[in-house]
Amino acid sequence: MKRVIKKVAVLGSGIMGSRIACHFANIGVEVLLLDIVPKELNQQEKDKGLTLDKPAVRNRIVTQAFQNTIKSKPASLYHSSFAPRVSLGNFEDNMKEISEMDWIIEVVVEDLKIKKLVFEQVERYRKPGTIITSNTSGIPINLMIDGRSADFQKHFCGTHFFNPPRYLRLLEIIPTSKTDPSLVDFLMHYGNLFLGKETVLCKDTPAFIANRIGIYGIMSGLHAVEKMGLTVGEVDRMTGPVIGRPKSATFRTLDVVGLDTMVNVANNLHQGLVNDESRDGFKLADIVKALYDKKWWGDKTKQGYYKKIKNDKGKTEILELDLKTLEYGPRTKAQYPSLEAVKDNEKLNERIPILLNAEDQAGEFYRRTFYDLFGYCSLRIPEIADELYQIDQAVSAGFGWEIGPFKTWDLLGVKDTAEKMENMGYKPAHWVHDMLDAGNDTFYKSKNGVALYYDLESKSYKHVPGTEGLILLSDYHKDKIVWEKAGATLYDIGEGIINLEFHSKMNSIGADAIEGINVGITMAEENFRGLVIGNEADNFSAGANLAMLFMYAGDQEFDEINLMIAQFQNTMKRARFSSVPVVAATSGMALGGGCELSLHCDAVQAHAETYMGLVEVGVGLIPAGGGTKELVLRAADAYQSGDPEYNTLQKYFMNIATAKVATSAHEALEMDLIQNGEDITLNRSRLIADAKERAIQLADIGYTQPLERKDIKVQGRGGMALFEAGIGGMLFGNYISEHDAKIVRKLSYVMNGGDLSAPQLVSEQYLLDLEREAFLSLTGEPKTLERIQSILFKGKPLRN
Repeated sequence: MKRVIKKVAVLGSGIMGSRIACHFANIGVEVLLLDIVPKELNQQEKDKGLTLDKPAVRNRIVTQAFQNTIKSKPASLYHSSFAPRVSLGNFEDNMKEISEMDWIIEVVVEDLKIKKLVFEQVERYRKPGTIITSNTSGIPINLMIDGRSADFQKHFCGTHFFNPPRYLRLLEIIPTSKTDPSLVDFLMHYGNLFLGKETVLCKDTPAFIANRIGIYGIMSGLHAVEKMGLTVGEVDRMTGPVIGRPKSATFRTLDVVGLDTMVNVANNLHQGLVNDESRDGFKLADIVKALYDKKWWGDKTKQGYYKKIKNDKGKTEILELDLKTLEYGPRTKAQYPSLEAVKDNEKLNERIPILLNAEDQAGEFYRRTFYDLFGYCSLRIPEIADELYQIDQAVSAGFGWEIGPFKTWDLLGVKDTAEKMENMGYKPAHWVHDMLDAGNDTFYKSKNGVALYYDLESKSYKHVPGTEGLILLSDYHKDKIVWEKAGATLYDIGEGIINLEFHSKMNSIGADAIEGINVGITMAEENFRGLVIGNEADNFSAGANLAMLFMYAGDQEFDEINLMIAQFQNTMKRARFSSVPVVAATSGMALGGGCELSLHCDAVQAHAETYMGLVEVGVGLIPAGGGTKELVLRAADAYQSGDPEYNTLQKYFMNIATAKVATSAHEALEMDLIQNGEDITLNRSRLIADAKERAIQLADIGYTQPLERKDIKVQGRGGMALFEAGIGGMLFGNYISEHDAKIVRKLSYVMNGGDLSAPQLVSEQYLLDLEREAFLSLTGEPKTLERIQSILFKGKPLRN
């Protein structure tokens, strides 16, 4: 049967329920969010003279929960205007409305008895064939269908979202023995394409895949910390971004999630996994028991492994727990030669072998924890998953790891690592030795850009399901590289399209990136049909490389700065005025120069999680890579569409002056950084393929090289006078400093076309020249140098 999801009911409005509802609203689905009816009035309701039969009272629980969710940060909605897509109600008055729904998701408390009571109500109103799923994270799925009708059982399974659903990409699909296989196929496809998830098929085993492996990895690490006498700060330095894991690493993650939550999951697993050979690994380490007993559970109890205080000067200070004395003190840092050796290496596949083979204490910690995890994962097949790629996908998407256990093992060499594991007492599953004995020395391979995995049953390599049609640059063979430098690579991705990938720190735009853009466009014009600029990293580009600018400005080499700006501007013009389509595939940060590059491309294929903005004011400069010019041009076009003059220009001025950043692609659309009609990709893995298709479409319809605009209306002194009134008021009210006022006056000068007595039409080059002059003058300001220096030394992106 053909399924179309237009309406979804979410039963339970707690943190997960409300956030799941928001994510369905994000993709344009109509949502009904329901919860229980209060049994008594609260004091505020009593003061208002309300009674229990009033709708406001009956819907109080769901209303408060949803309002808390849409106010929380990070935002659950792509845009605040999506909130009305969610209708609110209660189980008693509105349960009958589920008869109109295409999908019903249960997200009530983790109590099987309560879930079964909800399912009894659902059975009364649900129309046959409607999908019904549970978001449980631990209750066996098969136990939920006892007593339910055959149609209910056929259309029921587990759909385990990870919190927060908007940001964590994992969606575990857990069918029962009665679930219709076609429904499983539908959910796997729908979750991937429409919800943007890494959908992973799981078996109905305790904690499914991600939490089973992830919690074991955390517990293994904590036991190693205790044995080795490591500190909180040392461990969080070793278990964060340096090994491709989130910044919250180990102990900060426990504080954020809540130590009580982790303890409950670990205890349940230890109790339930009676046949798990590594069951004792889920026992609580003493450094966990002690805090749990004291109820130092992290952020929710105001203290955990870290504690935030006000020091004698009234400033916020974060203290770290001494795991031996259980007293708080100054934060510690890991001082290991291996960490120093990799601190400037941007390539994870090079860092991990260095760290695992190190002879210092960090190396010892990595070997203990990685080898233990490798062995555990190998022994879980086929118990929790039939295929190894499912474990990698689940852990990476659910816990934010860049690469999963088996891919990590591949980096280290499977055979060599297996031998080292045996020597340390960590035994891999027998199938690993069988694989090696048969001459298969990796878990993964790639062939012509197609990802392959080792299949245990057939003892051969097969395509990773769900990767068909994806473009995975990391799997491309070297013969697909058409040009390469340390900071950028050009790939032939087929059908006449090439892709430019940056791989500098945070993909900042430096000399290699500039050269790559120019070389890529030239190559595309001569031998291809189009160019995509995109990558598989966390960020499209966090902006221009400030290090060179800081050096030139410190030496007062203003001629060099002028040449550098001119080169950047000319490269942006090259993107705009090429004879082939250029498409930017944005995701993560697209800030400063990264935003300017996307503004000059023919199209932007934006991942929903694109954070875009012109943020140069934050370091005491203005956008001078064509960003200011481009927004003036777009404002001028808005005049022609009937927009009152100054309205749009003033909006753009304020966005640049306040270094405003869109926190989603939808907000970038509202800010006109992405044009109406541009496509948004929900699934990050599909982004490069979608951008390629966009470039092909532009080429197929007969792409014509654009001409430089010379009809851009600017406002001159009239516009500057209007903006000056606002600047003066902000300065008078002490909202901005004198230096801030100087920066935004320069910005106003450029955006209004300079000292013109009346509005007139100017060219793009005219505005670019104004940009460059203003930027150059600001680089000589001592306060600008101070701001740049602060960012460089703190390693922060170009953002205020």
